[in-house]
Amino acid sequence: MGTNDQKRSLPHGLRLVALAGAAALTLTAGLATPLDPASQQARAADDGKKVLTVAVAQSVDSLSPFLAVRLLSTSIHRLMYEYLTNYDPKDNHAIAGLATKWEPSPDKLTWTYTIRDTSKWSDGQRATAEDAAWTFNKMMTDTGAATANGSYVGNFRKVTAPSPTKLVIELKKPQATMAALDVPIVPKHVWEKVSDFSEFNNDKSFPVVGNGPFVLSGYKADSYVRLKANKDFWRGSPKFDELVFRYYKDQDAAVSALRKGEVSFVAGSPSLTPAQAESLKGADDIQVNDAPGRRFYALATNPGAKAKNGKKFGDGHPSLLDQRVRNALFRAVDREAIIDKVFRGHAVEGEGYIPPRFQDYFWKPSADRKLSYDPAEAARLLDQAGYKKNGDGKRVGKDGKPITYRVLCHATDPNDKAVGKYLQEWWGELGIGVRLNCLDNVTDPWLAGKYDLAFDGWSVNPDPDFVLSIHTCGALPATPEETGATDNFICDKKYDELYARQLTEYDPAKRADIVKQMESRLYDLGYMNVMAYPNAVEAFRTDQIKSITTMPAKAGNIYGQDGYWSWWSAVPADSGGSSDNAASTTVVVGIVAGVVILGGLGVFAAMRRRATAEERE
Repeated sequence: MGTNDQKRSLPHGLRLVALAGAAALTLTAGLATPLDPASQQARAADDGKKVLTVAVAQSVDSLSPFLAVRLLSTSIHRLMYEYLTNYDPKDNHAIAGLATKWEPSPDKLTWTYTIRDTSKWSDGQRATAEDAAWTFNKMMTDTGAATANGSYVGNFRKVTAPSPTKLVIELKKPQATMAALDVPIVPKHVWEKVSDFSEFNNDKSFPVVGNGPFVLSGYKADSYVRLKANKDFWRGSPKFDELVFRYYKDQDAAVSALRKGEVSFVAGSPSLTPAQAESLKGADDIQVNDAPGRRFYALATNPGAKAKNGKKFGDGHPSLLDQRVRNALFRAVDREAIIDKVFRGHAVEGEGYIPPRFQDYFWKPSADRKLSYDPAEAARLLDQAGYKKNGDGKRVGKDGKPITYRVLCHATDPNDKAVGKYLQEWWGELGIGVRLNCLDNVTDPWLAGKYDLAFDGWSVNPDPDFVLSIHTCGALPATPEETGATDNFICDKKYDELYARQLTEYDPAKRADIVKQMESRLYDLGYMNVMAYPNAVEAFRTDQIKSITTMPAKAGNIYGQDGYWSWWSAVPADSGGSSDNAASTTVVVGIVAGVVILGGLGVFAAMRRRATAEERE
C-alpha cells in the first residue's frame, strides 16, 4: 500500500499520537540572487506574491479530513485546520493548538480542554469548543465521518462544550493518548450542511473555511492544490503568500523541474532515489536533505481477507496461510542487498515494525529468532510445508499447479520495481514464480483482497498507536462491500489483547514494553515483513528559501512532518530580515508556485480507499 506516512486508508482506527522526542532544525543557507527567469518565476507569482511550490509524487485521495488518509492529504489538512494539540518541533512533546490547556480527572475518565479565544475561522467567525464537540460527536455517530479517524473516538462516551472555551470529553476507560488526538477540528456552521460524509470530498467550493496557517484556495485533480496564507492565524502569518503542491507522476521530471527552478522543493515518492539524490549533490543553488526516516518499507502477505461478519473475500494464494511458507519467503529476501543495491545506503536494514528513529518503541528480534537471509533454510521450510519441486524445478501447490505469487507494486515507486526484480530472482531459485502487478492505483485490488503479497509502508508518528491499530480485528471492514481501517486484514486475538493494554497504560516505560510485545507478535505471525527503514531524502533550492524548519532538529525531515512547522516557518530567500515566526532552526528550501499539482488517480472515490505507506502520515 502507499506510504502513508504514518497515516493510511482507514476508517475507524484509533490514531493516538505520542509525545516522543523529535525536534526542528533550522539551517540557514546563503542567499543567492540568480538571474534565471525560471527561478524568478518559482520565487514569485506574476502579481508579486511569494509562492512556495512543492513537487510531490502522490495524488490527493480526498480533501475531506473525515476521509483522507494519504500523507499528502493529511499534511494539507494540518495546514488548513487546527487540532486540539500540536507537537513541539524541537522535542515532539504536546503543545498548545486550538486548546491552550488540558487536564484529566483523578480517574482519568474525564478530560477538560481550555479552548483558545484567539482562533478565528477564515470567514471571520470565532472557533469555539462547540466546533470541537461537534467534530467529535459527528465522528461518533456517523460511520462516514469516522472513515479516517474514527479510532480516536472509539473509546469516547460523551463530548460536550459547556462554554465557548471549555470542551469536556468523557471516556469509557482511560486512554493514554488524550494529549495527542490527531483529528482536524472543523467549523460546525459549515460542515453541518453536509448530508453524506462518505461521499463529500470538500473539493468543489473555494476558498474552504479553515483556521490553520493556510486556507485552501484551489484544487485540480491530478494537477495541483493551492493554499493561501492565513493572515489572521493566531500563531502568526506564514511568510509565503501562497503554497502550492504540484503532482508529478514521473519523479525524474520533478527533479528536472527543480533544476530549472520551476519548483523549489522535491519530496519524492516518498523520497528521492539514490541516483536522483546523487545527481543533485553539488548542483548550484540546490541542497539535498538526507535524514533518518519515520517510515518502514515492508512486504505484506494476504492473510485471507475477511470482514467482521466472518465473510471471506478476495483470492489470496492459500499456501500463504501457512506460517512456514511466509517465513520461508522472508528467509529468501536479502535485506542487506536491498539496502546496498536498491537504497544505496540511504536506509537501515528492517527488523521490527517501528523504525529506530523512535527509540522508545523500537524492537528487533534476538539473534536466534531473526529471520536472516538463508535460502537453504527457506527451501527446507517449503519442503516441510509440503510445497515441493516438480520435475521442472517448480514448487507446486496443493492443487498440483506451479506456484506463482502476484505482488502488488506502486507504479510510481522505483524502489518497488527494483526490489520486485530481486524477488523474481531470489524466489525463482526456490522454484516460486513472481508476477509484479505495478499499478497507479493499488487501492482497488488491495481492498478487494485480490493479491498475494504487496509492497507496504507507513510513516510512523511519535506515538505509534495508529499504525498499531490498523492490524486489529476491529479495523476489519464490517462487510466485504465496506471499507475498514485495516492495513492488511490481520486479525489476531493475542495482538488485540496487547493493543487494548497499551491503549490504557499511562506509564511510558510499561506502555513501550507492551508495544514491543505487539511488534514481536507481528514478526512471528509473518504477515508484515519489514525490509528497510528508508531515509527521508528530499531536495530544495537555496536561492528561493532563506530558512525552513526541519523536524526533528537533528537530522530532521521537511516534508510530511507531524505538524505544519516546515511550510508555516519557511522564509523566502529575498525577504531580508529574520524568520521571527520560526519555531526552531531552519533549513533553506525552495519555493515555487502556491499550488500543489497532483497527477495520477485524481478522481475521489468515496467508496473504498487505500493509502500506502508513503501515503499515510
